[in-house]
Amino acid sequence: MPGVIAEMIRHLAPGEEVHINVADAAMEASARSVLARASVANTNVFFHHHPTNDAWCRDHGPIFVQRGGEQLILDWGYNAWGGKYPPFDLDDVIPSRIAAEFGIPVGHPGMILEGGSIDVNGRGTLLTTEACLLNPNRNPDRSREAIEQMLRDWLGVHHILWLGEGIVGDDTDGHIDDITRFTDERTVVTVIEEDPRDENFALLQDNLRRLETMTDQDGMPLRVVTLPMPHPVVYQQQRLPASYANFYIGNDVVLLPAYDPDRDGIAQTTLQGLFPTRRVVPIDCSELIWGLGAFHCLTQQWPAP
Repeated sequence: MPGVIAEMIRHLAPGEEVHINVADAAMEASARSVLARASVANTNVFFHHHPTNDAWCRDHGPIFVQRGGEQLILDWGYNAWGGKYPPFDLDDVIPSRIAAEFGIPVGHPGMILEGGSIDVNGRGTLLTTEACLLNPNRNPDRSREAIEQMLRDWLGVHHILWLGEGIVGDDTDGHIDDITRFTDERTVVTVIEEDPRDENFALLQDNLRRLETMTDQDGMPLRVVTLPMPHPVVYQQQRLPASYANFYIGNDVVLLPAYDPDRDGIAQTTLQGLFPTRRVVPIDCSELIWGLGAFHCLTQQWPAP
């Protein structure tokens, strides 16, 4: 896994700053050694001593928004995907720790929300899933309408699109970043399974049908592009949530998790057509996915103010 992360940083650092949370100076030294062995230059790589319980900062990390010309960090509540993996106290305070380090104001919505459970187009539309956000292990005292209002109040969105289930093996109860992602303000890519015998087939077909009836914030039909699912990835008799939708959009590159020589190329070609100004880079995530996540799960973007 460290080698996969080093390869990821090697492609990202030439085009953007990469900020890495580590527990302490010893962990920083170890990480720098891994990067050096992978020929990753120190330029644009910054370390911060913020200990965590787990690596998935998409879900526990800061979500940055703009409010009245000012950058604000949102510190949503975090309970390790419905209390599945205690302890999670260190992860839960990461947004506020980062806000304090950089002197950025912080807002506390008071609702459980992981970054991987939402995807936005930057124009007021948000994608999410019923399986995750309406799961009683997150916010049992909030109705669908109340959750939607919180998203509007804190994220500035006004058009919310709900898909159904997530993929098999996803322990997050159905994060959107494993199934459907915006690539521009009107276009989404969504994964489909072509084998009717596969357990993902029906649930992904249901999501596709929903998308085909949805519109953007201006009432225009979404442009829906499909990505294949890789062949099943299994570890110790457990189906893992391998998905090409878990890509990360960088300034210069799009990092594509690769799993399957038969289908990686299809996913790369599809995304390259949707990101003509960026280079789509496939990186083997066969080992990374053992932790039940990939590049989008590992990252949280920090937009320029």
